[in-house]
Amino acid sequence: MFSGKSEELIRRIRRCQIAKLKILVFKPTLDTRFSYQEIVSHSGQAVKAFSVENAQVIAEMVGNYQVIAIDEAQFFDETLIPLVRQLAKEGKRVILAGLDMDFRGEPFGPMPQLMALADEVLKLTAICSICGEEANMTQRLVNGQPAHWGDPLIVIGAEEKYEARCRKHHVVLP
Repeated sequence: MFSGKSEELIRRIRRCQIAKLKILVFKPTLDTRFSYQEIVSHSGQAVKAFSVENAQVIAEMVGNYQVIAIDEAQFFDETLIPLVRQLAKEGKRVILAGLDMDFRGEPFGPMPQLMALADEVLKLTAICSICGEEANMTQRLVNGQPAHWGDPLIVIGAEEKYEARCRKHHVVLP
């Protein structure tokens, strides 16, 4: 979180728009933080997107679009993997953004397989909210304290519920 993933996705979408490519942009319906019909970065950049329940809906909409962009890919289930594989095989450019690890520091949803299948992976980091070093972990907070391992895996939120942390300062309570 807070590494600029959505911002980078929006940047890549804008480049495709400049190139006059046919682009279709998606986000999971689960992500309602800023807008239901847009991908919005923490810095306020936005691009129109379809909120969809699952990969099947994406498959039904793709048609003759050249570029398929998906934000918060970690929130989709494993059916996203064969869809992305098929789209790439058809020659479509598929651009995904998502967290590779959950708040526990475990691989998150389909992201590990998607990263392994990707032609290119750009792993962004944030700044640790404690020490200012590179942060690649997501710290879940509950009432200002680190979350417990058994807490729900998905809780939608931003600064009030999550912080970027380095490995040294990342804490998951038993």
